[in-house]
Parts: sequence; C-alpha cells; structure tokens
Amino acid sequence: QVQLVESGGGLVQAGDSLRLSCAASGRTFSSYCMGWFRQAPGKEREFVAYISRSGDSTAYADSVKGRFTISRDNAKNTVYLQMNSLKPEDTAVYYCAADGTLRPSRREIAYDYWGQGTQVTVSS
Repeated sequence: QVQLVESGGGLVQAGDSLRLSCAASGRTFSSYCMGWFRQAPGKEREFVAYISRSGDSTAYADSVKGRFTISRDNAKNTVYLQMNSLKPEDTAVYYCAADGTLRPSRREIAYDYWGQGTQVTVSS
C-alpha cells in the first residue's frame, strides 16, 4: 500500500508560479513511477506529467510542456510539480499517482494509488 498526500495548491494570478508536492508513505517509493494528473470543472481528468522510478525519464502533456517540471526525491519519498507561467486554463484539482509497473505511463489505468488532490486556481 502507498498513501499519497498532495500539498502546495492555492489561488494565484496568471503568470505566477506554484510548486506542488506529493508525499508518499512506505519504504518502496523508489519502486514506483509517479504521475501528475488534473481535472478541471466539467472536464475529464487528464495527464499532466510523469517521471520514472529513478527520475531519468520524464514526459509532459503538450499543454504544459516548457512551463511545468516534474521531479522526485526518493530519499524524501516526495514527487514535485513545479508550475511556472500559470494560465487560467491550468485551474484544476491536481492529483499525484503511483504506478508500480516498470515504465511510466500517460494512462490513468496504469496507476495503482492516488492522492486526494489539491486545488490550483489561476485568476486572469
């Protein structure tokens, strides 16, 4: 079992930055690929970014590429999402998720554990 707790969300203005954190319980954090997803009001949840178990492989949705950076600290059992140049369309609940398979995935179904989400609101 892995428990995930996100933090760092809030209300910001367009152009601002935020860093989300996701703290994982358990001693096997480094065995999981990690992903960030988001769900805007009235929309389906969508992939944002993933990072491999060692951190040497990352991928991003086109909508956030160049603005968001995913990273992880396996010693701290934490994955981060640095979000720069935020836009109103980035407003959503952001979720981190853990995937126990070998390679990270953009697909929700690949992820075994999910956090409760943290709200990010970007005003124009």
